[in-house]
Amino acid sequence: MRLFLSTFTNKVDKKGRVSVPATFRAALADLPFNGIVAYRSFTAPCIEGCGIDFMQRLSDSAQQRFDAFSPEADDITALIFADARQLACDPEGRVVLPEDVLAHAGISETATFVGKGGTFQIWEPAAYRAVDTEARARALRDRPTLPLAPRAPSGGGGS
Repeated sequence: MRLFLSTFTNKVDKKGRVSVPATFRAALADLPFNGIVAYRSFTAPCIEGCGIDFMQRLSDSAQQRFDAFSPEADDITALIFADARQLACDPEGRVVLPEDVLAHAGISETATFVGKGGTFQIWEPAAYRAVDTEARARALRDRPTLPLAPRAPSGGGGS
């Protein structure tokens, strides 16, 4: 499983180019598409990002969960797949974020990449700081827990 960890803030140039953090690029290096997939979040004023493999998993889940022509299937495919952009990395590791995607997140001069485990988000830095502050306050108040998933069995032979 790919992991996107940490938080990085990078400059966005006038053409909308931003450097994808090196650790994020390394997490995606074995995929056939050299870049990221990005779409406007429908739950927050940010950009959702992932690898093409995660998009395939989302597609598989949508096909299993929803009837092919149901309103739910139409909504999820419009919100995610129809909006998703495959953004290729240039030789310097930058992608061009489309204007409508930048506008959705309120990003202009800098962008904050936020690791979310199997995916990541791209935020306007001040907006992310506010969301992070709220999440930390909720966590201190509510003390959430997360059960640790069992380890996958190792591939060793045994009787």
